[in-house]
Order: sequence, then C-alpha cells, then structure tokens
Amino acid sequence: MRYVSTRGGIEPVTFSQAVMMGLATDGGLLLPERFPQVDDETLKRWAGLPFKELAVEVMLPFVGEDLSRDELTDLVERSYATFSHPEVTPVVEACDQHILELFHGPTAAFKDVALQFLGNLFELLLERSGGRLNIIGATSGDTGSAAIYGVRGQERIDIFILHPKGRVSPIQERQMTTVLDENVHNIAIKGTFDDGQRIVKTLFSDLAFKKDYRLGAVNSINWARILAQVVYYFYAWGRISGGDTEQKATFSVPTGNFGDIFAGYVALRMGLPVERLILATNRNDILSRFVNTGVYQAGEVYPTISPSMDIQISSNFERYLYFLMDEDPNRVCQLMEQMASEGKLEVPLEKQAEVQRLFVASAVDEDQTRQQIQETYQACGYILDPHTAVGVYAARKYPGSVCLATAHPAKFGAAVKEAIGVESEPPPSLQGLMEKESRCEELEADAAAVKAYIKSTLAR
Repeated sequence: MRYVSTRGGIEPVTFSQAVMMGLATDGGLLLPERFPQVDDETLKRWAGLPFKELAVEVMLPFVGEDLSRDELTDLVERSYATFSHPEVTPVVEACDQHILELFHGPTAAFKDVALQFLGNLFELLLERSGGRLNIIGATSGDTGSAAIYGVRGQERIDIFILHPKGRVSPIQERQMTTVLDENVHNIAIKGTFDDGQRIVKTLFSDLAFKKDYRLGAVNSINWARILAQVVYYFYAWGRISGGDTEQKATFSVPTGNFGDIFAGYVALRMGLPVERLILATNRNDILSRFVNTGVYQAGEVYPTISPSMDIQISSNFERYLYFLMDEDPNRVCQLMEQMASEGKLEVPLEKQAEVQRLFVASAVDEDQTRQQIQETYQACGYILDPHTAVGVYAARKYPGSVCLATAHPAKFGAAVKEAIGVESEPPPSLQGLMEKESRCEELEADAAAVKAYIKSTLAR
C-alpha cells in the first residue's frame, strides 16, 4: 500500500512514511492510492467480531508491509486497554436512534479512539528508527487532550498543543493544562481554532523548519487518525445489522473538521453498506452550506455550546474534494488556490449533485441543540452532550440512524444543566480536574511567535 498527496507533488510513500510526514511536503493531504475492497462474505464475518479484532482486520490492508499482523495486534491491544467499556465503542438505544458511544477512552471523547492508537504507533516507529519527534497540533477542544494523553511521558516525543484561549470548555482546558509531564507543552493562543490550524499548517509548510525540528502531526491531517476512525463504522453496522448485507445504515455525524465523517466515507468506499451520511454542523456551517449549495466559503467563527465544532476551515475537506474531482490533483490545486485567493471555492453543478446523492446536511442552532438534549432526556433518560445533540437533531427525519456520540456529557456540564436542570455524573477520568495544578503559555495567534516558543523550549 502506497500513499499519495491530494496535490500530486510527491512520489508515493509507505504507510510509515505517511504517518511520520503528517502533512504532505507539497502542502496536500495523504491518501491511499486505492481503497481495499470488502466483499459480502467478509462483511458477514466482521459483523460479529469484538472491536479489537475488527480493528486489526480493517487496518491491516492499509499498513502494507510496515507492520506485521502480530505488531498491529499488539498496538491495538495496548491502545484500547485504556478504555473503560469492554466493547470500546458500544452501540446503545436512545428513543428511536442508535447511539454509537465513542467517549469511553481516557479523555472521554471520540478522539481517544484514534489518538491512543497513534501515540503507540509513533512510539513503535521511533523505536525502530532511533529518532525523535516534535508533535505540533491545534485543537478546538478534544483533540488536544486526547493527543496529550496518547504521548505523555514518552521519551522520544515532545508535544505542543495550541488551543483558542477562552473558547474551549473549562474541563477541556484543564484536561490539557493539568498534564505536567516534561514532554507536554500547552499554548493558549489569543484567537480562534482556525487561527491555530493556520499556524500549524504554516509551520508544516516551512520545510526547513519541519525537517530541522522533526515535526509530526496529530491533527486529523494525519492519515492514521482517519484509519482508526474507520473501524467504528464497520463495528456499528455489524451491531445493528447482524451481518445482513442487504441492510444499509445511515450515520449522523456532528462535524467541524470533516475528519470523522470522512472516515465514514472511506468505510463506504471500502464496501460498507451505507445509505447516507448526515453531516451535522452547528452555527459554524461552512460544511452544511457546501453540501446544500456547492459553495465552500469561510465566514466568521461563532462561539457556541458545542465548541469543538466552532470551525470555518475544515482541514479534511481537501481529502473529499480529491475524490469528488475524480482524483485529479491539478483540479484540487486550482480549487485550493481559488480558496486561498478569494476565500471561497465552488464545484460544478454535476459535482454538487454527486455530493447530495450521499450527504444530507443540516445546521443546528443552539436553541435546537438544547431542545434535543431536553427531549431525549425526558423521553428516555439518556443524556446527550451538545455535540452529539447536534447530530441527533439533524437525524430527526431518519429514525434508526446511527448517531455518533462524540463526547461524554459531563465535559459540557453547564450546557447540559441549562437544558435539563442536572449535570451528568462525570466518569472517573474527569473527577477532580478543576483542583489540579496546571501549566500553560499564552501567545498571540502568530506563527512566528509559536515558532520562537518551540525553538526556545526545545533548546532548554
């Protein structure tokens, strides 16, 4: 298996090279040259597998010769041993929908599914090479803590996480800043998540800096993140279908960065029976506007009660654009250049129709989000976090959908209490966070300032 860039400017690379490269050196995103195909007999067999066994089967074709089955099995076992639920990502019923609970990892968010795996994968690859890695990432709330917990204390890795000051929940902030391991460095930037993401891409685009300081990525620009998330689409389908390949699933995905829903698209391309993908956004609706109009245009970033989705530039959108443009990197480059110069891009009408054959998009406002938390709790006693509520509301017209529960409701206690009058009982991993010692550096939302901080920190 080899990996290519959406912009066509690099020679194909191996899985290990793709993981360590993060962002392609031509500024594009890495993708497999082809998607492994899963036939009906394999789907039936996979449908009954426990999560960890399924993860090995789904991932193995993507790693090529870089990892043996035994090595991959060991990585998967260690990565998901940290989860509190024996099924890792259980499917439960809530009223007339299936809820795929993705929050049983150490930071109570879906990012743990990918980042526990990626942290262990980095460790293995660095041990092989004898190298070091400096991870740079931006977070809108959950990626940062999940990445930090994935690599904290590792000897060969330092991690620098940027979060928008005052724009993540108090618990999300404390999950990051109370990790005091020497290899963990938190930066609060005076701006938005999009500012942080722009800074990270700027640093990765400085090829000399990237090489000299051995930069690695944990944001969903890293292909291994997407790969790990593909697994739970197959797992959820197996749990609701019983292996009946005639039964297609509808998935509702609250999304801001397009990574989680793109993993569903990958599963579809591999052969998973998918009826539709419901793309659910909050007020920051660049993605839902694109699906409904064919125009991808950034707007103002509004703070909401679902802060992990407060994004206007979605870093994984380019991966989907590559396939929408028939895997033509020249057309992708043209559209991305248009986005950079004009602040928007537009796809032809026939491509818009292609998008709408698969995706249904809905923007859910804050009143509707609170309404959904309240109605679900009153109807069946199940507590949704604000991000999951966005996905459940968007799926109202499609009963029986699989709605991805992306975070534990206790991470957003104030929003939940406002909606239903009570807070969710926090899992053990969230208890006592607000009383712990914390450490964080505040910087302007400026790439030069972040670069200088990284240099000085590593020099020490």
